[in-house]
Amino acid sequence: MSSYLYVTLNEEDKILIFNIDAQTGKLAAQGEIAAVAAPGNMAIDPGRRFIYASCRGDRKNIAAFRRNLETGMLSAINSTPLEFEPGYLFVDRKGKLLLSTYFLNARVAVHQIGVDGALSTSNVQWFNTAMRAHSVKTDPSNRFVFVPHTAGKDGANAVFQFKFNETNGRLTPNTPDRVPAEANAGPRHCCFHRKLDIYYVCNEAGSSVTAYRFDSTNGTLAAFQTISTLPDNYQDKSFTAEICISPSGKFMYVSNRGHNSLACFSVDAGNGRLTSIRHTPTEPEVRGFSLSPDGNFLYAAGQQTNRLVSYRVNKDTGELTPLDTYNVGKAPWYVLSV
Repeated sequence: MSSYLYVTLNEEDKILIFNIDAQTGKLAAQGEIAAVAAPGNMAIDPGRRFIYASCRGDRKNIAAFRRNLETGMLSAINSTPLEFEPGYLFVDRKGKLLLSTYFLNARVAVHQIGVDGALSTSNVQWFNTAMRAHSVKTDPSNRFVFVPHTAGKDGANAVFQFKFNETNGRLTPNTPDRVPAEANAGPRHCCFHRKLDIYYVCNEAGSSVTAYRFDSTNGTLAAFQTISTLPDNYQDKSFTAEICISPSGKFMYVSNRGHNSLACFSVDAGNGRLTSIRHTPTEPEVRGFSLSPDGNFLYAAGQQTNRLVSYRVNKDTGELTPLDTYNVGKAPWYVLSV
C-alpha cells in the first residue's frame, strides 16, 4: 500500500498531498485541498479514512475530510464552527471521538465523529483546564487522557490527567488532576512508547524531554527522567515543538526552534530511558515533522523558509541523512504521514 504525506500551509489556507516513494523517500505532488482558513494541526482516525484539521483566524473551525485509500486524495465532509481557536487535535483509539485543545481559552473539547466521518456541530463537552493547554492524547487503552500545558506568564506548566469515557466522550479529572513540570519547562507535545508503559513530553521553554512512568491501572504519570534536547555548549534561546518515536521504538526525535535542529535520542528497550546521540541541522522554525509509516524517512517543515526537507533514517543508529528540499508554500505548519 502506498504512503502519503499531508502538509498544512497556514498562510495559504490549504493542505498539500504528496505520494512517498517507498524506496527513495522522494515526494511527488498529488494535489491539494482548501481548508477553510489557516489550517494548523491535523489528526487522523485509526482506520486512516478521515483527516481533521484545526482552522484558525477569523473563521475558527475544525474541518473534516474523507481520504481516498488508493490515491491519498482528500474530499471535504463538513466543518464545525467554533467560538474559540482550536489548537491540537486527536482522534480517540476507537475513531468515534475527536479531542481538541484551546491554548488561549484554557479548554479541552470533545466532539463526536459520525460513521461517515462527519464531525458533530455541537460538542459533547467543554472542559475548563488552564491557560496554555497545548496537545492532547488518550493512552493506548483509550481510558485516560493527558493534556500538556506550556509555561509562561499565565501557563499551568503541567500535564493534566483525566479519566475518559470512550462511550459518551466525557472527561473526568483524575486524582491528582495534574503532574507539575520542572520550573518553566513548559510541557508541549507528547507520545507514548509503543511497547512500554512510558509517556514522553517535549518541554517547549525548557528545551528538554521528560519521560514519565505510566500507571496503566490508575491512569497517572510519574516523572523519572528529564534530558536536554540541546548540545551542552549551546547558550542561545531555543524552544522545542514536535516529538516522535520511531516505529521500532528504538529512537526518538524532537525539533528545536532556535538551535534549528532535530535532536535524536536512543530509547532503552527495557526501561524507556533516553540517551542523547546526535543533533541534525534542519530548517529554521520546524514546527512540524513526521516519520514515514515504515520509519525509513523523516520529513520536516521549515515554517520560516517555506521549505520541506526529507531525511533518510538509519534504522540501526537513528542517524538522519539529508535527501531533498522542497519549496512547498507559505508557512508549512503540520506534517502528517499515512
